[in-house]
Amino acid sequence: MKLENALKQFNPKTQTFTNVPPATASDSLTGPDLAACLGMAESQASFGMGAFLGKNGISKEDGQRTIERLSVYAMKNAGKHVGKAAGRRMAQCMVILAKMAYSEYCKSAGSVSTCMDCSGNGFIKEERAFRNQMAIDRQEYLDALPGNLGLLYHDEMKSKKEGVEIHDVLCQTCIGKGVISDRCRCNGTGRVRDLEKSNLLGVPVDKTCDRCAGRGYKRTPGTTAYKAIVALLPDLQERTWNRNWRPLYESLVTKCEQEENHADVVFQRITSR
Repeated sequence: MKLENALKQFNPKTQTFTNVPPATASDSLTGPDLAACLGMAESQASFGMGAFLGKNGISKEDGQRTIERLSVYAMKNAGKHVGKAAGRRMAQCMVILAKMAYSEYCKSAGSVSTCMDCSGNGFIKEERAFRNQMAIDRQEYLDALPGNLGLLYHDEMKSKKEGVEIHDVLCQTCIGKGVISDRCRCNGTGRVRDLEKSNLLGVPVDKTCDRCAGRGYKRTPGTTAYKAIVALLPDLQERTWNRNWRPLYESLVTKCEQEENHADVVFQRITSR
């Protein structure tokens, strides 16, 4: 059994109203069997199981432990140039890289991110100038009164003639949703239509999406992690980041994927016995 199929153990079961009985074969795994298999896999591949369970929202504690393990892994595998540039803030920088790498690992075609233009509110504050023509006409009328007749209206409440008002305008980036989907233009499939070959052969031909390289979602650019590190290390140059820091950041994402694959292999071996 694949590891992703074990997620049904954590979902509530609904009552069925059909005449089809559940599987009762002797080799089928029951709920306690799956729980035991997950426990055995946890003992043999704790890193990968923790990353997988945290990624799917099963356990927040496993996600925190995965970030701690990534931080330790980053400290051990960081080059001397990284340690020299980080100095006393080495631990803080590694924690930031671990958090961003784990967040990148958890992304999928269904992931969403907060809209940066409206900060998740769905609306943008916009200043608009206004002109109260009725107040202007009223003032002109009072000024045109002969003699001291205008003194009769001295205590009258005066309306503002001109000024600036702040309005909530719908954010055009997220269309008021407050979040932006990370899904690629291929609609999360990782495949797009190859128009050139389709016209040549006369049949629909698909190819791997060039933008997402078949993942189905847009990856977070490395400049985002660079900006987070620069907040702690203002003197860090971008060329130094690309040469020494970026490979370390990408290796953390790869580490999570490798550990999950190892946990999947262990779980399949346990459930196949």
